[in-house]
Order: sequence, then C-alpha cells, then structure tokens
Amino acid sequence: MRWWPPLLVLVLAVGCSDARTVAIDEVPVAAESVTTTGDASTGTFRVDCGRNEERHLNADNVVIAPGRPFGAHHTHEYVGNRSTDAGSTDESLAAATTTCVAGDPSTYYWPVLRLTDRTGHDEHAPGGGVHGNTGEVLPPARVEITFTGNPVSQVVPMPRFLRMITGDPAALTTGRGRVRWSCTGFEDRHTDRYPRCGPGGMVLRTFDFPSCWDGRNTDSPSHRAHAGFPGSNGVCPPGTFPVPKLRVRVAYDVPAGRPYAVDSFPEQRHDPRTDHAMFVNVMPDELMDRVTACVNTGRTCS
Repeated sequence: MRWWPPLLVLVLAVGCSDARTVAIDEVPVAAESVTTTGDASTGTFRVDCGRNEERHLNADNVVIAPGRPFGAHHTHEYVGNRSTDAGSTDESLAAATTTCVAGDPSTYYWPVLRLTDRTGHDEHAPGGGVHGNTGEVLPPARVEITFTGNPVSQVVPMPRFLRMITGDPAALTTGRGRVRWSCTGFEDRHTDRYPRCGPGGMVLRTFDFPSCWDGRNTDSPSHRAHAGFPGSNGVCPPGTFPVPKLRVRVAYDVPAGRPYAVDSFPEQRHDPRTDHAMFVNVMPDELMDRVTACVNTGRTCS
C-alpha cells in the first residue's frame, strides 16, 4: 500500500475539493421506487446510541482487520459498544457496556470526517495521522440508527455476531463505492461527491447495509459474501434470506466555506466515494426478536 506524506495528502484533499464537491441544490432528486406487496414488512425499529459524546475513536477495524492495532490506516468513529477495538472478540463485545439506551451492545462505526484546512490530529484518535489523515475531527451532530423491513416479504432475525460492511474503502481503485452524501432538508437528493449545503444545512452521510443473509455464516473471507443486497425489486438473491435492513445516518455541522474530507487509505486520497461503515450485531436474541417482530407487524418501535 503506497504511503503519501501527510502534507501532500492534505494538499490533495483541499486542492481536489472543487472537483469532488457539488452544491446540493444541483443534485437531482433521486428516482427510487420499489413496489410494496401485501407480504411486505413495513415497520421501523429505532435505536438511540447517542452521537459518540464519549469520543470513542481508534484506527482499528475489528471486521476487516481483527487483531491488528491500527489496521484501518485511518480513524473510525463508534457508537454502541464501548469496548470495540482490534482485539475485540464475540465474548468481549457481549460482556461490554453500550451507549445505546435499549441495551443494544452492537457496534456501529465509520471513518471520521475532518476539516482539511487545519493541521494536527485528534488526541483521542491515535494511528490515523501516521497514514496521512490529519486535520480537525468533526464530531457528529446527530446519529440515527433504524432497522426496517423488506418491501416484498417478511424478515428473519439477524444472527448474533453477524458482521457486515457497506461501501468500499478502496472505491477510488475498484470503482465499487456505495455512498449517499446529502444535506439535511435535501434527503431526497444524494450524491457520491462532497455536498455543499445551504445555510443551516448539515452534511449528511447515509449508510445502507446489506439485508440478505446466507442463513449460515456470520462472516466470510471477503466480509461480504455472507450478506448481500436485494435486487432493485426488493427480492433477495436465491439462497439468501431477508433480515432487518440497517440504516445509519450521521449529520455534521460543517462550518460554511470550510473544506472537509473523509478519512481514507493513503492511496485513496480522501475520495468521497470511499465512504463506508461497519456493523457487528451483538443484540441479545430477545432484542433482535423484538426488532424483527416490530418490523414484520408494521409498527414503529424503539
């Protein structure tokens, strides 16, 4: 993996900001329509895990690089499980406390967002700066976690300790990003570029996770083969089963006119298409059963 000097990375992030940004009012309204059938699971279960007020940050990635401190090469922000780091195991996660009010000890995490016209590094986040991720870390203004259903069928419970990733941290190289940048007030518009929001608007990152599980595995060598996305018609691929769909939305108060960028691998140059997030389901079976029942019966719960 090629290493870029921190100053050069900062220049790249700032210097490329014009090409990588777009005014949110120039983004077309998304045309999204999936026909809902009578068998749909239309409920919503909301989980309040705070917005990382405790500043749980590290450069680890227990899903992609378990056992390797600083294995992410960039800094992640966490809500939920208070103990998550490179050394976490199913047992340690299950025994830890959580920031979620419903008693959900799952871990939800994503790369931090930084102001790129400021040098320095967050004292609570060792590791990321070594790989060129420098600048003032922006804390989330709001984090929303919801589980919803499937438009054409009921869902089955997620297995405990299921690991999932959405997005591609190497998307600049692979071209396989799955990102949704937007602004509050413009949630019906999303882009793969950094949005410029109007007065009072917050930058919004939306992470939609896979919702089709293979029925057997909680992880796989690629960390993706065991859980995938449904087709455009909402139907899961053959041999997979619909589970509650996790969506995480993170909003930021970005000062007007200030350039910002997501932490990334050095060679990915802070490209907005590399945005991604990870999830480890540590919900006790009883709580996951509540989530599933709520979604399947069309209720709104928390």
